[in-house]
Amino acid sequence: MTLSALIVGVGDGLSASLARLLASEGYLLNLVARDTDKLESLRAETGATLFRAEATDVQAIRSIVDSIEGRLDVAIYNPSARTRGPLVDLDPEDVKRALDVTAYGSFVTAQAAVRKMAGQEMRDGCRGTVLFTGASAGVKGFPQSAPFAMGKFAQRGLAQSMARELHPQGIHVVWVNIDGAIRNPARPATSPDAMLSPDAIARNYLALMRQDRSTWSSELELRPWVEQF
Repeated sequence: MTLSALIVGVGDGLSASLARLLASEGYLLNLVARDTDKLESLRAETGATLFRAEATDVQAIRSIVDSIEGRLDVAIYNPSARTRGPLVDLDPEDVKRALDVTAYGSFVTAQAAVRKMAGQEMRDGCRGTVLFTGASAGVKGFPQSAPFAMGKFAQRGLAQSMARELHPQGIHVVWVNIDGAIRNPARPATSPDAMLSPDAIARNYLALMRQDRSTWSSELELRPWVEQF
């Protein structure tokens, strides 16, 4: 049984952990990033197919999805962008870019993935899974972070709408609230307990993909045990 996954916005943090875990579970990987040169070691390790593309490029994302032979079992959208500062000082073009990457890119990937999944046969009660990497900014806006909150609220709204529309059609949609900073091997943590393990997050994503249809989640909140609510 061939399994395939699409991960958009791949770097050396959570998305790399997801790639390694899914590869170990037998998934054929399709990894999308703006800079694929930095992914060569991950490609060699996982056997992934790499695609260089902007997450907001409709034609590029559609072409990548269409190039996947056979089923697409899971699509994961990781990218987000932010620009910080007092509201009155924000550059409107920077804000637009942040919204494009976080919100519009989510739609672009989701639409392309769902179009493919909708025509697939059911497998264990599911035609496919779409996962969005969210953040606590999609639940509450923080000072001097309006663009990120706008993008994540929009992404969460998209996921909620998709879940209500598509769960009855056999497509599982989940927005994952990553409520805290994620450890990154390139940036050693001074307080590891205060950060989320990317490998642990990846295992939660896999558990969502394996949920029985009778108990599908549409949202999951993950935070370090020391994080204040």
